Amino acid sequence: MPVIACGMVGARQGWAEAPYRPVPCAPVAPGALMPVAADPRLALRFVPGLSQRKPAADVMRGEETQIAGVLATLPDFDGIVCLPGTHSKWAHVSAGEVVSFQTFLTGEMFALLAGQSVLRHSVGATGWDEAAFAEAVADALTSPARVSARLFGLRAEALVAELAPETARARLSGLLIGAELAAARPYWLGQRVVIVAADGIAHAYAAALAAQGVQAELMPAEQMTLAGLTLAQAGDTP
Repeated sequence: MPVIACGMVGARQGWAEAPYRPVPCAPVAPGALMPVAADPRLALRFVPGLSQRKPAADVMRGEETQIAGVLATLPDFDGIVCLPGTHSKWAHVSAGEVVSFQTFLTGEMFALLAGQSVLRHSVGATGWDEAAFAEAVADALTSPARVSARLFGLRAEALVAELAPETARARLSGLLIGAELAAARPYWLGQRVVIVAADGIAHAYAAALAAQGVQAELMPAEQMTLAGLTLAQAGDTP
């Protein structure tokens, strides 16, 4: 049975390490799938990730398949693909190739701060405050150097001003996403932007960008992954 997989299954800590293809390059390429002898009943192949050395070292696994899905859906796309998640990616795509990309630890930082830092006592596990999120994004974009102080402020306000847990959660997200947008400004400013993510996080990034005058297009992550895998399969043979 033929099986194609992408993402961390091909990482060094996964089933078997798939190689990286250096950018600039097409997100998936004919003949690039790596055969894996994991089970004689399966014709298993992994989609290679992408790597970058300059302007800064970076890697991606899985997102290249979603970018391929975007290009399968929008063949003439030229702009920026934003892929929020545990490790958020901003990829410059032009002429069918990933030209460059940058990764941010935003999602993982949110999980660590909300679940394992002192902020865990103040940040709710659920709930949302849209106004607080928007204010925090603007705050971080205006003064990114003060984000660390603003983060501790969530703890202080919970203790002395009864900050609601859902408001703290929204502000934590807004501060981290705002700091990411501040650093990624060269990617999204004046560009066509597509966001590939699940609904909740996609709408958060879209709202943050909309406040900066960028009307991003939303594309569902699962659908783009399937489209990318289909493209990889069509261009390769077991």
